[in-house]
Amino acid sequence: MTPITEVAGRRLALTNLEKVIHPATGTTKGEIVHYYAVVADALLPHLRDRPVSFLRYPDGPDGQLFVTKNPPPGTPDWVRTTPVPHSDDPGAEQVVLDDLASLVWAGNLVAEFHTPQWRAGEPGIADRMVFDLDPGPPAGVPECCEVALWLRERLAADGLAAYAKTSGSKGLHLLVPLAPTPSKEVSAYAKGLAVEGEAALPGLMLHRMTRALRPGKVFVDHSQNAAAKTTATPYTLRARREPTVSAPVTWEEVEERRDLVFRLGDIPARLERHGELMAPLCDPEQRGRLP
Repeated sequence: MTPITEVAGRRLALTNLEKVIHPATGTTKGEIVHYYAVVADALLPHLRDRPVSFLRYPDGPDGQLFVTKNPPPGTPDWVRTTPVPHSDDPGAEQVVLDDLASLVWAGNLVAEFHTPQWRAGEPGIADRMVFDLDPGPPAGVPECCEVALWLRERLAADGLAAYAKTSGSKGLHLLVPLAPTPSKEVSAYAKGLAVEGEAALPGLMLHRMTRALRPGKVFVDHSQNAAAKTTATPYTLRARREPTVSAPVTWEEVEERRDLVFRLGDIPARLERHGELMAPLCDPEQRGRLP
């Protein structure tokens, strides 16, 4: 029989909780679901009112990975959906994870959570800007930290505050809270900063994705500000060999220029120690304006 659990007044069927998803650490599906329940207060504000795309890995990172944008089969009728029309499907909808029960249901899917920089009902009007710092080996997270510090200072010169997190993969993400701004304007500004950074630090920063240019440099991916793009949500688990998290970090940690890798078990203690480092992204009072 499938166990039925009650979460925040909703009845949920949680399946295969003993299944090992990350063999490298023995992490089970039950531990993944538990993680999302424990960090819900920090994670939900970043998911709330944003259509979510799932990168599912139900058989672990070495199994089949597949992206789900439409509500998965069997989505409960109490899980919110919102219209996200596409050119090839004007009636398309996506899930919105607004509450604890919805989050635990989604955790049972075993998926990364990816969200756009805009809110449901306002596609193409961004309230945050993102820079995805992607290192080309032998560059790594320490080099990403160097780039992040340059971007932080440059953004500050324009009156914008930046907040850093690990990608949960191999780089860093910088997020900037914004007053609602058309995504096209945000994209243009972000690209301009990436180009400026490459000129300032030509041996380190790169604004183009060209593979031949990547080794030893950090690609500043500004393209995720496009309305059609999404970014790994703060606190989401990633489909990696170990259960790594896209974890907010302090600027002191960035200044140390070291490898920053955090796993599922590290996050509750970090929240206890640092609080929710990305809370300003959800505070309308902290939103900046592009120059």
